[in-house]
Amino acid sequence: MGATQRHRPAIKPPSCGSLLLVGTLWLLSMIMTAYACPKTCHCTDRNGMVVQCTSRNLENIPSNLPKDTVVLLLSSNRIRHIPKEAFTDLHRLRELDLSHNSIENVEVGAFQGISDSLRTLDLSNNHLSSLPKDTFAKLHARVRLSHNPWHCECSLQEVLRELRLDPETVNEVSCYTSVQEEYVGQPVIQVLDSGINFCNFHHKTTDVAMFVAMFCWFSMVTAYIIYYIKHNQEDARRHMEYLKSLPSTSHISKDYDTASSVF
Repeated sequence: MGATQRHRPAIKPPSCGSLLLVGTLWLLSMIMTAYACPKTCHCTDRNGMVVQCTSRNLENIPSNLPKDTVVLLLSSNRIRHIPKEAFTDLHRLRELDLSHNSIENVEVGAFQGISDSLRTLDLSNNHLSSLPKDTFAKLHARVRLSHNPWHCECSLQEVLRELRLDPETVNEVSCYTSVQEEYVGQPVIQVLDSGINFCNFHHKTTDVAMFVAMFCWFSMVTAYIIYYIKHNQEDARRHMEYLKSLPSTSHISKDYDTASSVF
């Protein structure tokens, strides 16, 4: 007989129990990831997660926030920018506190995904001076915007027109600067309620600027035409003087006749 062949051990397929265990562990890891609390924050379950991230020296919105967050407290940090879709997965979020930060700009779409659920939004005591027109599109929340260095002009007026401002702090939303100096320091809502329309003023300012620009352009064209005419007149005068200085044709003919008679 030939050499005996070595038998390789048969590989057994995983049992149903093993597959079930792996699937359960994977599912648990996904659930823990979805509902895990950020390391820098403190989370409490109160019929939904209350995420406390106050005074943590945060410069950005924490990532991987629990999907069942209903209250998110981010006040007294160093956040400067709210990007688009910053809270898009927090469909149950009802209260968002971003007060006492250094927020300078909020992108359009920053509150996309929470516009229906959100009831309170606090952006007070930040560094906001203006906002894009559609920043709070479809937002039904009561908003606090007090104690920001607002620049009162047309775009701010259009933003406020779409908002439900918090009635307790509405008079603390004041003009830090303004397209019309006399309204600096006054509550924005009082200025608008008095009948002032910053958008009309903006259009008038634009119209005046266009008129001034057109007048300057017309003046430059007129000056160029006058210069061109005067320059051509001077050239024409010099040409005429040159022609006058030439001997006339009749005089040349007489000289020719005289010369012929001599010969």
